[in-house]
Amino acid sequence: MLKDFFSKPKKKKYATIPPETAKQDVPEGIMTKCPNCKKIMYTKELQKNLKVCLHCGYHHKMTAFERVDSLFDENTFVRFEDNLTSANPLGFPNYLEKLEQDKKKSNLDEAVLTGSGSINGTEVVTAIMDSHFRMGSMGSVVGEKITRAIETAAEKNVPFIIFTASGGARMQEGVLSLMQMAKTSAALKMFSDKGGLIISVMTHPTTGGVSASFASLGDFNFAEPGALIGFAGRRVIEQTIREELPDDFQTAEFLLNHGHLDAVIPRLEMKEKLTTVLEIHQQVGELSW
Repeated sequence: MLKDFFSKPKKKKYATIPPETAKQDVPEGIMTKCPNCKKIMYTKELQKNLKVCLHCGYHHKMTAFERVDSLFDENTFVRFEDNLTSANPLGFPNYLEKLEQDKKKSNLDEAVLTGSGSINGTEVVTAIMDSHFRMGSMGSVVGEKITRAIETAAEKNVPFIIFTASGGARMQEGVLSLMQMAKTSAALKMFSDKGGLIISVMTHPTTGGVSASFASLGDFNFAEPGALIGFAGRRVIEQTIREELPDDFQTAEFLLNHGHLDAVIPRLEMKEKLTTVLEIHQQVGELSW
């Protein structure tokens, strides 16, 4: 079973590709242009394919709710309503107004959605970051919601899965944002010491303080194809070490080849692969008794 898990991904049958004539004179939103291959396709077909490009396999960004729909068994996901709101400790101009705008656009309280549900029958607690909310930046509420989700997983004695997507620590909250790195990491350590299973799935992009803390602390560290993963930016690193970096530097594939990831898993195979890990963990837990 483990051999199959780390085997080369199977080719998937993608949805029908729209004809060239469908690319012209269509209402806005009907068609989507892939930023990678520049091909145009029907937006509905792209959504049916879990936002994976029908031509080149490029993984478009998903909302937290789209990821829930793609992974969890129907009508099993229960959202944790924490009703937490960030403050403005440094008095940044219009910060709270911008947060309110993002809340209305995303239907999220903050840049992470937390909850519990079943993946092919196995209950888990999850935290799903959404880059559509302040670029997924990590503020005090993001760290608190993730910490509470980890503690809930410990109480329920179920695995914890986190999907990361972040530009890093939120500068508007200063040191309060940076403190979340330690808080979430400590919560994961306590959960791990109790025998809890932690699965981290890094999506595009996972950078800054998020990549340097909870995103990299899973028992299994996975990523989606092509995801940008790293702490400092490419230009900063090149200027610091005075060397030119490889073209694929800080991609999921680069990190896999250098031992930072356990696997790069295409989105269309994510539910199947997660199910395999969850089932193995469940079987090992039963044997340990």
